[in-house]
Amino acid sequence: MENVILVILVIHVLAAAAVIGLVLLQHGKGADMGAAFGSGASGSLFGVSGSSNLLSKLTSIFITVFFATSLTLAFMSSHKASSGSVVKSALTQQAPAQGESAAAVKPVENTPKDIPN
Repeated sequence: MENVILVILVIHVLAAAAVIGLVLLQHGKGADMGAAFGSGASGSLFGVSGSSNLLSKLTSIFITVFFATSLTLAFMSSHKASSGSVVKSALTQQAPAQGESAAAVKPVENTPKDIPN
């Protein structure tokens, strides 16, 4: 089970990096207006109009993969066998002192003492 989560996590991180890279490569909508007034080259890596089709399709594919892996990781983490509060389990699993039995150790209450009833 841990190996499956690790593989999905690696795919998730790679998809996130691909989405970031593809968004940075895309040609902005306001760049044509700036190029009309002489602000520089308006072409992108694949030409002026060729980048929108390929890059937008790749971006939508990687965004779909990213959301699918996000939902899968959230579902798998919520359905683990040892689900519960980490803080509560840490408070109730205190080690007994020397000479005390495990039944003598009381769990720490989590109620604030300075708030009036």
